[in-house]
Amino acid sequence: MHTSDSTKSRPPGPSLPRLAAASLAGTAIEFYDFFVYGTAAALVLGPLFFPTFSPLAGTLAAFGTFGVGFVARPLGSVVFGHVGDRYGRRPVMVVSLLMTGLATVAVGCVPTYESIGAAAPLLLLVLRFVQGVGLGGEWGGAVLLTAEHAPAERRALWASFPQIGPAIGFVCANGITLLLSVTLTEAQFAAWGWRIPFWVAGLLAAAGLALRASLAESPDFLAVREPARVPLAELLRGHWRLVLLTAGGLAVGYAVFYTVTTWSLAYGVERLGVSRTVMLTCIMAAVVAKGALTPVAAHLGDRFGRRPLCLAGCAALALWMFPMVGLLATGEPLLMFGGFLVALLGFVTMFGVVAAYLPELYEPRVRCTGAAVGYNLAGVLGGALTPLVATAAARGEGPPWGVAAYLTAVAVFSLGCFALLPETRPARPVVAVTG
Repeated sequence: MHTSDSTKSRPPGPSLPRLAAASLAGTAIEFYDFFVYGTAAALVLGPLFFPTFSPLAGTLAAFGTFGVGFVARPLGSVVFGHVGDRYGRRPVMVVSLLMTGLATVAVGCVPTYESIGAAAPLLLLVLRFVQGVGLGGEWGGAVLLTAEHAPAERRALWASFPQIGPAIGFVCANGITLLLSVTLTEAQFAAWGWRIPFWVAGLLAAAGLALRASLAESPDFLAVREPARVPLAELLRGHWRLVLLTAGGLAVGYAVFYTVTTWSLAYGVERLGVSRTVMLTCIMAAVVAKGALTPVAAHLGDRFGRRPLCLAGCAALALWMFPMVGLLATGEPLLMFGGFLVALLGFVTMFGVVAAYLPELYEPRVRCTGAAVGYNLAGVLGGALTPLVATAAARGEGPPWGVAAYLTAVAVFSLGCFALLPETRPARPVVAVTG
């Protein structure tokens, strides 16, 4: 375990709230870019880009391009982790945001299969890959710049602000889609309406770059006398076990989040006949609650430790997957919302503290690479495959219990991984009482 002594007693400086705000804004924008693709994959990309496939095969193909973004994320974490550990955390935050924003705008400009044939899904694949590379670098830079400025006793709380970004990005992406669904006809939405959320990404990226232009570099990075020459090589030599355990531990969070936000949207609309508006509203309400409670989970992590909250979140998810799938299968909005809400509360119990937990596991020389690779490798294990596996497992009649069984197995696996990791919460100073 490696925690930084340089921030043990540092009070929050005047720049810390601005750093947290810039990190939150950046992750919100980058995850907006990532999520808007997932929503489009669930709703329209299948028939527009894979029209020769059956409806089920088209959905699977669209989710396949969705999964490519997760496969690219570890590559992005390696590339940008190298930059972050060699040249600083700040450049990572700027370049990754620019890359993801440009790729997302470009997705909104890709002609459909009807216009350019097989080149259309190929372009989607390439742009989704570029999105994933950019997002793979974003998380490490944003979280580390905030965590390494924060005082040790409040590190989880301050570092949780970038973790709120995904919820904001998801709500914005789906909120725009929901607005378009209400105001446009099905034909208009399929013809051009689905492109608008992708074009909005350009404006958001410009705003995010303006916020990040003058951020201060991390004190922990500045204190490193000799940065690692090849951070990935050093990481694999000395910390490979940590990387695998953190990736395995976080896998269930990705699996559950994308089951709720991506697969269930397609399942509810296509299989249950629930309107797109109702499904989006149920999911968005649960994600809003998750985002609001992220600082609460982080505060508990500062008080009771990172590992206990991760174990509790995994255990809760293992117990809740069958009830969640049963509630989803009813098609009743309030019951579906309740199932999603409890699942995302289990998720946030874990993910509210990981922005402090992962950096504390690694020494500063390889921290950007180690934290980012572990976090994004978990996305491949839990996020890339889950919509595909869930769609295939839900082919029969009746509630998709195969999906519940799969998610429960992932939760038990993640629980075992966290059980093998150490606690990293810095010890609180002992105050002597006299008199």
